[in-house]
Amino acid sequence: MNKILVANRGEIALRVMRSAKEMGIKTVAVYSDVDRNSPHVRYADEAVNIGPAPSNQSYLRGDKIIEVCKKLGVDGIHPGYGFLSENAGFARAVKEAGITLIGPSAESMEMMGSKLAAKAAAKAYNIPLVPGTEEAISDHQEARKIAQDIGFPVLIKASAGGGGKGMRIVENSEEFEEQLQLAISEATSAFGDGSVFIERYVSSPRHIEIQVMADTHGNCVYLFERDCSIQRRHQKVVEEAPSMILSPEMRKAMGECAVRVAQACNYLGAGTVEFLVDEKLNFYFLEMNTRLQVEHPVTELITGKDLVKEQIRVARGEKLSFVQEDLTINGHAIEIRVYAEDPANNFLPDIGNLSVYQLPQGNGVRVDGGFEEGMDIPIYYDPMLSKLIVHAENRNAAIQKMIRAIDDYNITGVETTLSFCRFALQHEAFVSGKFDTNFVKLYFTPEKLQRPLSEEETKVAALFSSWLLAQDKPVVSTSESVATTTSKWKQRAFN
Repeated sequence: MNKILVANRGEIALRVMRSAKEMGIKTVAVYSDVDRNSPHVRYADEAVNIGPAPSNQSYLRGDKIIEVCKKLGVDGIHPGYGFLSENAGFARAVKEAGITLIGPSAESMEMMGSKLAAKAAAKAYNIPLVPGTEEAISDHQEARKIAQDIGFPVLIKASAGGGGKGMRIVENSEEFEEQLQLAISEATSAFGDGSVFIERYVSSPRHIEIQVMADTHGNCVYLFERDCSIQRRHQKVVEEAPSMILSPEMRKAMGECAVRVAQACNYLGAGTVEFLVDEKLNFYFLEMNTRLQVEHPVTELITGKDLVKEQIRVARGEKLSFVQEDLTINGHAIEIRVYAEDPANNFLPDIGNLSVYQLPQGNGVRVDGGFEEGMDIPIYYDPMLSKLIVHAENRNAAIQKMIRAIDDYNITGVETTLSFCRFALQHEAFVSGKFDTNFVKLYFTPEKLQRPLSEEETKVAALFSSWLLAQDKPVVSTSESVATTTSKWKQRAFN
């Protein structure tokens, strides 16, 4: 494999290209019109424009990507995550074109892409499952009876779903029909498939996932776990490895279950098996993601393994470079996702220009990013600016290192999730490890992000208020507004 095309953009494209270059492999970038000046385009050995900004006219055009591969003599395609990474049709088309997909087979994607098929495969291998239906709901009255038998609250989930779409919590029988219709409608709109199923709602779960890696020689290993319980809108914001709630015995049991799930679908390459863990530490299979995960760096840091390089080796037909007994946990790693979102406004995406964009540095600090100072944040794609990851000798040290790195991360021009992540890392529930996927609902309000003014800011605010009064203008009242306004005023006054 001498040349790889990365069918993605931004930080994951750069991250894959770096590992490929270290292996002596040439790289090809694809980009949309709006990404013409993106860092991943300049970093690649070759780059090709594949269409307008909307992803359905560019990054989701598998036919154009395969055409580029044929024209440039590409041997393999790395899909990253998102876009075409779990598209079985694309995987099949790549194979038919005589190109190697650096990922699992179309058949594995199809089996694990359907939550019902994945549950059936897991059940055959005696993997613990949340009680629920084994088939898509067809009879609504029968579905209501099943929900009553399971016991409310229940969860209605889209079989083809992900990212919280097509998912509804039903508290009682009276609201069942309405929530069922809403779930079906949302699933149809998001995935073109309205199939839904029911399972018991685990009210206070931890979201624990196991990294697996498999080759074509019958080897399959697990690279321990990641705790991804701090989420907003059913999407992860803070991830860490290892999880502080797992004993060595539980870690081994979950890891071996994850391996059996991978074996159930003849898996190849890097994948993630996700579990829910309830308050009694019972764990249940949730789903399998048939691709590299956004949060894979924390696993790399505690194991010392480059998962992208391992993916490429496996795709070339090589054996895994390690066995289960070679793997040990070294220290603790935490990752936060730095989104261009406003946590004070229900985490709504924000757009703007990165007028200041300065990255944190230091031992044990890693930033996987795809933006530079002066760039605009496009509205067409996921609003993640970067992933900030730290590694330290233990969890407490990792928390303190991450807080320092957040403070050193200087972004002006858009609102970001940095302030929320700092709040979460300092919260007693996170520090003690006594948190679950309800962290945001239980502990966070926008007011929690407000901070007292420093002595200098107080003096500047007083001067500014006096000036406003002299101008016969209203005085800003909240500390947050004063801090923001006086900061801008001070820059103008003292620069």
